[in-house]
Amino acid sequence: EVALIPIYFLAGAWSRHERRIQITFKFFLYTIIGSLFMLAGFVYLYLQTGPAAGSLAAHSSDIQAFYTAGKQLAAADQAWLFWLIFAAFAVKMPIFPFHTWQPDTYTESPVPATMLLSGIMLKMGIYGCLRWLLPVVPLGVSQWQQLVMVLAIIGIIYGAVIAIRQRDMKRLIAYSSLSHVGLMIAGVFSLKAIGLQGTVVQMLAHGVNVVGMFLVADAIERRTGTRNLANLGGLTRRTPLLSVCFLVMLLSTVALPLTGGFVGEFLLLAGVYEFNMWAGAVAGLTIIFSAVYLLRMYQRAMLGPDSAYSETITDLTGAELAMFAPLIVLVFWLGLFPGTFLHLSEPTISSILTAVGR
Repeated sequence: EVALIPIYFLAGAWSRHERRIQITFKFFLYTIIGSLFMLAGFVYLYLQTGPAAGSLAAHSSDIQAFYTAGKQLAAADQAWLFWLIFAAFAVKMPIFPFHTWQPDTYTESPVPATMLLSGIMLKMGIYGCLRWLLPVVPLGVSQWQQLVMVLAIIGIIYGAVIAIRQRDMKRLIAYSSLSHVGLMIAGVFSLKAIGLQGTVVQMLAHGVNVVGMFLVADAIERRTGTRNLANLGGLTRRTPLLSVCFLVMLLSTVALPLTGGFVGEFLLLAGVYEFNMWAGAVAGLTIIFSAVYLLRMYQRAMLGPDSAYSETITDLTGAELAMFAPLIVLVFWLGLFPGTFLHLSEPTISSILTAVGR
């Protein structure tokens, strides 16, 4: 929750958009309301705990005590407690239909704030589901699993369809992120080991990909003064380095083999398919839709005839290349050596599945 404060000031103080205060306030209001629901849920859980060992306090704030107290609740209590806790995480990710703050905030915030929102805060929500939601209210998770899976699938399709219609590069990336978040949530609520491991890898891969994509959009906007795809074209002839960086991030986002995006999405889809064949088939449309809107974005911005905005454009500087270099290394590291991260997450995934009785 403390992370919201610097993001609020980054988005509100540095944005040049005339509606920056309204947009930032909407984001802050959504996240705070969701957090208040979660706080109420944690207070209720705290009151269900016993005293900590060696403490005079009547209740324990130890995380294991929360796990124990949550599991001991009746199924009906876990059912409503699930939504109190899930509300905060659903807003932060965000998942459909809790996403309405996201497009404007991602589009109009300065790039540092956008990268923090998409690369870090989004993952906080998914991490919260793995660390808190699943172990604390396992019966509630089982009861609402199918509903959340439906919301995730709707988010996948909704985000992709809206992204196809976008002309603003940052807004297109924002809706693409919404679609991929739906896929990660589907992986979490598949409650399958392969789906949860895919979620962990995809959290890393998506963080790298989306930060790289926003860096590309920012580099193009600073050089041309526009993010509108209708005004761009022919940039690759004058910016070969930018074109290569753009292409690498794009191909990882559309899950090309040997990139991190492929490993995460393959494992995720395998988990969702194991949960339900039709859900897996629909979720798999993410890859097709991503290829449509992202390759079209690349074609319109980087290929085709020159535009008036591309006549004086310059390529990436050394400092900008230094920002892209670690992202590109991570893209291929995740794609070629995913075991580095899969082995680290395996014990935790096993304990989570044990907690939910799987």
